[in-house]
Amino acid sequence: MNLLLPLVPLLPLLMLLALVWPVTRGRVMGALWLAPLPALLIAPLAIGTSLVFYPGGIKITLLLDAPGALLMGGAALLWSAAGFFARAQMGKGPLAKRFAAWWLLTLSGCLGVFIAGDLLSFYLAFAVVSLAAFGLVAHEGTEKARRAGGLYLLLAVLGEIALLLAFALLHGRAGTESIAIADVAPVLHATPGGAVIALLLILGFGIKMGLLPLHVWLPVAHPAAPAPGSAVLSGAIIKAGVIGLIRFLPFDGAPMAEGSLLAALGFATAYWGVALGLTQRNPKTILAYSSVSQMGVVAATLGMGLTLGLAETPLHAAFYALHHMLAKGALFLGVGLALTVGLAGRVLVLPLALLLALGFGGLPLTGGALAKAAVKPELGAGLAAAAAALSAFGSTALMLHFVHRLRAAMFAAPGAAPGWRVSVPWLLLGSAALLLPWALYDAVTGQAPGVDWSAATIAPVAAGAAFAALWTRISLHVPEAPAGDLLVFAQHGSPWRDAAARAVVAVEQATRAWAVAGIALLLLILTFHALIGLRE
Repeated sequence: MNLLLPLVPLLPLLMLLALVWPVTRGRVMGALWLAPLPALLIAPLAIGTSLVFYPGGIKITLLLDAPGALLMGGAALLWSAAGFFARAQMGKGPLAKRFAAWWLLTLSGCLGVFIAGDLLSFYLAFAVVSLAAFGLVAHEGTEKARRAGGLYLLLAVLGEIALLLAFALLHGRAGTESIAIADVAPVLHATPGGAVIALLLILGFGIKMGLLPLHVWLPVAHPAAPAPGSAVLSGAIIKAGVIGLIRFLPFDGAPMAEGSLLAALGFATAYWGVALGLTQRNPKTILAYSSVSQMGVVAATLGMGLTLGLAETPLHAAFYALHHMLAKGALFLGVGLALTVGLAGRVLVLPLALLLALGFGGLPLTGGALAKAAVKPELGAGLAAAAAALSAFGSTALMLHFVHRLRAAMFAAPGAAPGWRVSVPWLLLGSAALLLPWALYDAVTGQAPGVDWSAATIAPVAAGAAFAALWTRISLHVPEAPAGDLLVFAQHGSPWRDAAARAVVAVEQATRAWAVAGIALLLLILTFHALIGLRE
């Protein structure tokens, strides 16, 4: 099985090459769902395997641990279902071929990041998934899509810069020729500069996850992308940030002070996502803010695990993220299906959407209830428990608001009989979100799954449902916050912001000259090599 690990990112790239030849080009779109199948096969069978090879004398490591297997398997299932959905929705025109090219390139990086075990392969995979996803965001070519793509790309590059600096510092401070993550990550504990490196890692991976205040790309990008693109953006691609924090932060049982900062940032993000999401009208924008909120909970889980010194936190957080991956990916496909079939598909869409929505609040018998149970070692006591209960209340209210707005959108959509090519991916992913956590809970926690009907579990859901019923009556009278919130607010009437913008434009115009750009690139390369050579 370890010899099959390279096939995980390589098969999408081989299919990408098939777009070059006219004979095979027309068939690639219909075969998108096949590209993630090696990852789906390997995920449950190859846990604990690794592969090391030495191209050009550089030690490259591919590995699959339990958190990576959970996230890669879930991502592969989501990408396959969304690829099947895209086959029906996107057609076979020239735009479909362009979409397929961006799709396969992004898929290669997304799956590769879950098995990368060294700085070079991880950075390469992370850069591919980050930058190539621009094509999914901006695919439709409208002004809205181009603006969303530009914002996404800007923040993606900012995240890459933070990670490049963090990786250079890690390797330089480690004092070893190895670039394996396992060899350089312990520096975070061993060096006085570890706090700075940790903050750079949180910044770089936090942008991908959508943590406050750099979450603004999610509510702008998701509504602009087509439904299958939104599904993988929210479900799978943002999990590259999750696996990054899991891989690089030291969950070795020794408490880390930066964990408190990450936990506080996570809960602040969770509440912000709920508050802004409740003002939205567009179902996809509501789902985007819900993803912001849920990634905040994942960050809080990881932060509390660092603070408490819990070595099992990465597996718990990955399990929680797996549920979000499947449920949120399914709901984005459900929106695409609902807007296609209108009220003709209400029986197919609304009941399952309601169950998935309530799962985010922890309704018993849903996969979301088990996801919340899995993170109780981190979020089940003290102030963290109260903060988590408030988050569950907010998630319930927000997701019921989503169901209400989805139903309203179906009234305005054209009616059509649901086709099996779009119905099957929706039902498959939705069912997986409900059932798969039950199959995996024992392996993750060491305990048999159960049903918790305690007041601590039911109260946030019941209170959230009651609030949602009230909110339904008044929501249309509440001003809709602009998608992108902080970014838009910052654009109004700030003299210092305008002065900073003029300075940035002046620098940009000066560096357009090839000579200046070449010198800047040379300095960047020299700086990078200097950082690589740092030693304690």
